[in-house]
Amino acid sequence: MGLKLSTDIPLTSSSVSKSALTPRAAAKKWFLGLRLSTRIGLAAIAVAALVAIIFGSAIAPPTDVDTSAASNVRATHSASPSPTPSPTPTVATPKFTDDDPGDPTITVAADGSAAVAIASTDGTKMTTVALLATLPIKGRAPMTGYVRTAQFGAAWLDVDHNGCDTRNDILARDLTSITRSGPCRVMTGELADPYVDQTISFVRGNTTSAFVQIDHVVALGDAWQTGAQQLTQAQRISLANDPLNLLAVDAHSNLQKSDGDAATWLPAKKSFRCDYVTRQVSVKATYGLWVTQAEHDAMARVLDSCADAQAMTSTFTPAPVVVAAPVAPAAVSPGAFCPDALVGQSGVAANGKTYVCGGKGADAHGHYRWNA
Repeated sequence: MGLKLSTDIPLTSSSVSKSALTPRAAAKKWFLGLRLSTRIGLAAIAVAALVAIIFGSAIAPPTDVDTSAASNVRATHSASPSPTPSPTPTVATPKFTDDDPGDPTITVAADGSAAVAIASTDGTKMTTVALLATLPIKGRAPMTGYVRTAQFGAAWLDVDHNGCDTRNDILARDLTSITRSGPCRVMTGELADPYVDQTISFVRGNTTSAFVQIDHVVALGDAWQTGAQQLTQAQRISLANDPLNLLAVDAHSNLQKSDGDAATWLPAKKSFRCDYVTRQVSVKATYGLWVTQAEHDAMARVLDSCADAQAMTSTFTPAPVVVAAPVAPAAVSPGAFCPDALVGQSGVAANGKTYVCGGKGADAHGHYRWNA
């Protein structure tokens, strides 16, 4: 808006006439009018400037905004936007655990033979439900004194004396399409993970071997708190290396499970839970371990869906001792000769009396007779 400033002071009819003023008074009056008009003009300019600042700032774009950049940003929002690529996730390298520290530097054979707590394989020849009913139910013993190597031996001993450490034995059993270096060392293979529905390609290496780990189905820490403290050292070493108690699995599941029992951890793959619990019950029965009440109840719930499942038998468990049926005494004739092979054995005569072959020693010719 334009402002026109005037220094003229109009004189109206009410004004004092020029003729009534002296020249000096007229000049003074003109000068005072000029000063007043200038002040009013400056005030008007200030007000106009303030109005321009207040209202102009709301209309004009701010000077620190790159309008061309803003246009470019808006232009990218088209009807079919291009998706922003997601960053590639970084997979952390898993670590081995105390229970599975990886391959031993050398294969060490365990002292003596494998040892279990039950007398024979007859102890697990029943359904898992029936075997669970035989396990004592108790509270947990303290964890005090538990050290993996001290109580359960170094990992992984050659307990079955086949020349290979236990870890490579289990890898060879559970993986398919394996390749080996030498007779024992598994280098590559495919694992159909029993705990989760996935297949893992195993490749031996410093940063890859730990992706496949060997899980103790009955964790050693759990075993220590449920009866293993009363086992012999040989029995604990067998428990730690028993193929019945071992499965090749993914590292995440093994680390997640830790020392958990069936009450605190079960495989994510529900279709495997019956087999998993069957192994746990069979292992606990084989090594004379007990279960807690919560553990028992969790096992029973799983077994509700597979009541006919048969318990499993450890390859470390001895076969039943076969006791020969007593042989009926031979029917003998008193005083008759008897063969040397029967010397010392008894026979019964028709009269019911017992006779012993060579009971009186050999005769002059070295022959033996049935003597009373």
